Amino acid sequence: MPALRVHNFAISLDGYGAGPGQSLDHPLGVGGQRLHEWAFATPSFHRQHGSPAADDHEPGVDDDFVAHGVAGIGATIMGRNMFGPIRGDWGESDWTGWWGDDPPFHHPVFVLTHHPHDPIPMAGGTTFHFVTDGIESALEQAFAAADGKDVRLGGGVSTIQQSLRAGLVDELHVAIVPVLLGGGERLFDQLDGAMDRYECVELVSSAQVAHVRLARTGQ
Repeated sequence: MPALRVHNFAISLDGYGAGPGQSLDHPLGVGGQRLHEWAFATPSFHRQHGSPAADDHEPGVDDDFVAHGVAGIGATIMGRNMFGPIRGDWGESDWTGWWGDDPPFHHPVFVLTHHPHDPIPMAGGTTFHFVTDGIESALEQAFAAADGKDVRLGGGVSTIQQSLRAGLVDELHVAIVPVLLGGGERLFDQLDGAMDRYECVELVSSAQVAHVRLARTGQ
């Protein structure tokens, strides 16, 4: 049965999935980019983004997790904050995401928002669809579009928290990075006991990061 999966979601030692002061200049918050340097150093990350630098990086544990994060995925759901820095009504904005003309998804992406927007088709098979009636509707549409494959849930923090509270997430992979951010958005806050439904099914570390994979127990 198709699953809803969270992959490669990086948090700091003090639990933050994004730094403070998110903006166009700091999309991951101040200092937040340090959470993802381990992934940037993998060949799979560069392949997924069409970079010729893939062969310059060594495979290993981190690369295995980055590669697994796209395996068997047919659609993605993300919050508006992950899609871009614009707030409120879209207005005349021509923003099409952080990823350039050929985003690395190559499948339908469903963006949660309170403000309607026409779909945005991009190169490489990615189309951004904008969902105004909640996470359950986005999930239904994403599974239909995935056509039997799994759905990946991207960030940000609040989108994952909402999905965990609703018991929708089947698998959660968290990468714990040895940095301290001191502020921002904490992943495991405000979950109202939702994590009682999950157990650790894998714990492995590289020299850069500790990988924790949690799976829903069916409670």
